[in-house]
Amino acid sequence: MTLTSDSSPTRRALLAGSALATTSLLFPFAQASGQPARSPLNGEAVLTGSLRSSPEARLIAVYRAIAAGDRQAMPMAASLVRDVPGFQLGQLVYADLLLARSGSFPGLTTATDGPPAVREQLQKLRAEAHRRLNALSEMPPPGTVPEQLLRLAPNVRHVVVVDASHSRVYVFEQQASGLQLIRSFYASVGRAGFDKRVEGDLRTPLGVYFITSRLDDQQVEELYGIGALPLNYPNEHDRRLGRTGSGIWLHGVPRVTYSRSPYATEGCVALANDDMAYLMEVLQTRRTPVIIADEVNWVRPADQAAERRSFDALLTQWQEARSRGDGRTLLALQTADFNARAGNPLRKVSLAAEPLRANGEPDPQAEWRQVSVFRWKREAEVAIVNYTAVSTKPSRSTDRRQYWAREQGRWRLFFDGAV
Repeated sequence: MTLTSDSSPTRRALLAGSALATTSLLFPFAQASGQPARSPLNGEAVLTGSLRSSPEARLIAVYRAIAAGDRQAMPMAASLVRDVPGFQLGQLVYADLLLARSGSFPGLTTATDGPPAVREQLQKLRAEAHRRLNALSEMPPPGTVPEQLLRLAPNVRHVVVVDASHSRVYVFEQQASGLQLIRSFYASVGRAGFDKRVEGDLRTPLGVYFITSRLDDQQVEELYGIGALPLNYPNEHDRRLGRTGSGIWLHGVPRVTYSRSPYATEGCVALANDDMAYLMEVLQTRRTPVIIADEVNWVRPADQAAERRSFDALLTQWQEARSRGDGRTLLALQTADFNARAGNPLRKVSLAAEPLRANGEPDPQAEWRQVSVFRWKREAEVAIVNYTAVSTKPSRSTDRRQYWAREQGRWRLFFDGAV
C-alpha cells in the first residue's frame, strides 16, 4: 500500500477503485474533535509519548489540517510518508489528498469494488485510524488511576495499562505528587481479541501481570521488531482457572512496517518499534505491573481508601499470625488448595517458590517492605500482593508474591511464593 507520488497509474487505479473506503479516513477527526474531551492531557504531548515529531503526532496534525481546510495538510502528509514510508495509514491519507487535489474521486457506488484483500486491508486501516483519533477524547482524567491499583510500593517506578478494546497502552510514572500519566501509545492485540483461555486461541490475556525479562533484537525474530518484554502469563490465578498458553509479550513490529492493525497478533501486545524502544529503556523487570483490561475504569485514589485500609488490615492479621506461629489463624486465612501448584508434579514448579506452612516458614519474623497491592474483578475477585521479606538472621531479602481470592465474602490466600 506504499505510495509516495501520484505518478503511478497502477497505484492511482487501485486507490480510485476503493475511493469510499479511503476517503472515510479523512473524516474521523472531525467526528473525534466534536466529542467532549475527558482530560486536558489529551494533546499530542502525552498522546504520542511527548514527542511532537512522532509519526502518530504528525498524522494527527495532518487530520487537524484537513479538518481546518489548511493547505499545509498536503506537504505535511508528504513529509510524513517520506520520513516513515512503512506507516501505511499515513500513506493512505496522503493518497486521499492526492486524489482530492486531482479531482479523481469516483462515485460512491464503488464502496464494495476491488479485490477482497484490498478491501480487508482498507477496513483494517480505517479501524486503526479511528482507534488513534478516538484516543484524543479517551485519555484518563487527571488524577486518576486504574481501579486495579490499590497500593504501589515506592520502588516501583512505572505502571503500564493496556486498554485492549481501544488499542491503547498508557504508561504511568510514580512521582512525588503520585502516579502521573507520561506516555500513551497505539498498540495491537490478538487477532481473535482478548480474554485468553487456551493455548493457540489467538487472544490477549486479561489480568494483572509483571514484566519478567528483557529480550533485545538479537534474541527475537524479525516479527517482534527491536525486542520484547515477556509477561508472567499464565499467572497463579490463570493456572487456578485452568488457563493455558505461554509466550505473551509486549513487543515491536517488523521493521518494514510502522504499526499493525488493531487485531493482528497471536496474543501479544505489539507497539511501534520507537514506542517499544522507550518501554525497554525505562521499565523495570520483575517489578513493573502490566494491567491488561478490556475496558479500563479510572478512579481517584481517595475513592479506594476504605478498600485499601480493609486489605491492609487483612495483611497485618496474616503477618502477625505468621510471626507468632498461629497455625489455626493461618489455615483459616488460606484456601483448601493453598500453594497446590508447588505440590503438584503435573505442573511446572518454580524451585524458588517456598510453600508457606502453618508453622510460619519461611522466616516468620521477616519484615515486610515495598508492598504493592493490585486487585482483579472478572469471573472471580482476586488480589495480588508483591512484597519484599527482609530477614535479619541471616541477613537477606526475598521478593515474594501472594494471590488472594475472595470466596463467599471472605479473602483467602491461595498462593505465596518467591518471585
